[in-house]
Amino acid sequence: MKLVCWNVNGFRSALSKGLLDFVASQAPDVLCLQEVKASPDVLEDARYKIPGFRLYHSCATKKGYSGVATWLRDGLPEPSEVLHGIERPVFDHEGRVLILRLKDFDLYNIYFPSGTTGDTRQAFKYRFLDALSDYIVRLPAQQKNRIVMCGDFNICHREIDIHHPQEATKRELSGFLPDERLWMDYFTALGFVDTFRHVHGDTRRDYSWWSFRAGSRKKNLGWRIDYFFVAKTLVSHVRSADILTKIMGSDHCPITLELQANRP
Repeated sequence: MKLVCWNVNGFRSALSKGLLDFVASQAPDVLCLQEVKASPDVLEDARYKIPGFRLYHSCATKKGYSGVATWLRDGLPEPSEVLHGIERPVFDHEGRVLILRLKDFDLYNIYFPSGTTGDTRQAFKYRFLDALSDYIVRLPAQQKNRIVMCGDFNICHREIDIHHPQEATKRELSGFLPDERLWMDYFTALGFVDTFRHVHGDTRRDYSWWSFRAGSRKKNLGWRIDYFFVAKTLVSHVRSADILTKIMGSDHCPITLELQANRP
């Protein structure tokens, strides 16, 4: 089973930049997009349908903002349950979490808040991190052990995940703050594995986001803030995990995960 995750910075923008061709070339079983910036009526518009897939979404109440959407390949069983959030309206109204309970695992598609606009949103980000980890901690062990989580975390976990760790530390940049990175430590300690590091080890200069400024992408001055995590109980099913750095269309690039799972 192949999964693709991508912060597209606008669904309609991504369509205009070749999203359908990308999906056709990758042939995923599951497509998870973040920051779709679209209302349900837009995502469900027949003009924007992704052929061969079924759509599920969690949209922000504010138009043109945030939002996540997941497409399942036709032929895959219907989810046994679809959850639009983590039972915290202040976050769920922004369309940040979509959970599908699938046959072989529970898929979490998440767009984590950014704190780059100032202290208010940074505090909001910290509250979201706490709420998400609290939600996971409260899950029965059987459910926690089924989690596959992907999305734009807006956090570089380790120094090797950012091109300028010393400067980012000195400038106290959101996305590389000590408390954010400590939360990532805590999250992994709950029993989750970064699949890219599991497959590739401590490689360097592997990033998934680049600023639009100063030719950052061409120079590979990036951050790795997009992840696929799996519960430790699912690690033996991981076949591959990659970052598709050559795919354009957003300030992020797609990431992929292949799992050995039962196919219909």
